[in-house]
Amino acid sequence: MPGALEGIRVVEFANYVSGPYAGMLLGDFGAEVIKVEAPDGGDPFRGWGRVEYSPTFGSVNRNKKSVVLDLKSPAGIAAARALIRTADVLIENFRAGTMERLGLGYGDAARDNPRLIWCSITGFGSTGPYAARPGYDTVGQSVSGLLSLLTDLDRPRPMGISLSDHLAGITACNGVLAALIARDRIGKGQRVDTSLLEATVSFCGENSARFFENGKVPNRATRTHQAQVYAFVGADDKPFVIHLSTPSKFWQALARVAGRPEWIADPRFATKETRGRNYDVLQRELAAIFGTDSRAAWLDKLQAADVPAAPLNTLDEVFDDPQVKHLGLRQDVPHQRVGRVGLVRNGVRMSVTSPEIRSASPELGEHTDEILAELKVGA
Repeated sequence: MPGALEGIRVVEFANYVSGPYAGMLLGDFGAEVIKVEAPDGGDPFRGWGRVEYSPTFGSVNRNKKSVVLDLKSPAGIAAARALIRTADVLIENFRAGTMERLGLGYGDAARDNPRLIWCSITGFGSTGPYAARPGYDTVGQSVSGLLSLLTDLDRPRPMGISLSDHLAGITACNGVLAALIARDRIGKGQRVDTSLLEATVSFCGENSARFFENGKVPNRATRTHQAQVYAFVGADDKPFVIHLSTPSKFWQALARVAGRPEWIADPRFATKETRGRNYDVLQRELAAIFGTDSRAAWLDKLQAADVPAAPLNTLDEVFDDPQVKHLGLRQDVPHQRVGRVGLVRNGVRMSVTSPEIRSASPELGEHTDEILAELKVGA
């Protein structure tokens, strides 16, 4: 079956993560995604890795065509305008005002193509006191408050994944999909804006709502205490986690597995509220117990008792996991220069118009001649 977005053309003026990730998601759903790149090496992510293939670039640029246009030249701008006239969606993640200075902003594009959905991803929003600042992932995580919920503030460490970038890409994709549905109803396109700051603050809605209610500033420990989340290390130095949540049956089963059934009636631990107040005490007691046997042994006992528990997997363990294998989350895709490359499939499954990986990331300018011939322009 054709993908859900078959027949939709997306033109991507975007580098690094946020914009390319949004474009990739739309491409997974069947859209034709044309990535416009500069002639001097293209998206800088192409240089993050081996010369013949960059996994960093490839992770967010599958299912795309690459067109090289020099946007510093009149011919390149003319070709870009011609391309935009054929598009259903435009995605850009330059600094605020860049597309307008090139004559490719929403106002110009919408006059030429009233049905165009023009999506902009910035660091902090297209207006306001921070609009001109460079927006990179860790800056977005920090200003939004997300990093304060992920690290210990007395010993801060940045994260090992570009959370704000990916959240902005998902948010942009969400907005584009809504705009496509609205276009069918109202007959015209619209501007869609998001930013690292907006997408990430929105993602922190749960913690923010609690802050609005009680005025207490949450930190990394706040949710772990409230949700009864624990991390331990077995005797084999392998980490695992337990998430008790609200149902009392999970706590009671954990106490029995730990060999401390008397804790069930212990006033320090008898209710979710008292366990939260005595979280550190319980953590220390359980850590000592769980340090007496291997992770696998404890997980067998915990899972047999229906306690929500899991190994804290590293990526090599993830892709060796039987459930991950069953779901086919790793897919090996042909690549013209290196044979095959490993990618992670789209995280959603659909019964009819299933997303798919049709091609690995394109070579720089691989489709320039094809697209310019279609447009009947030169670059």
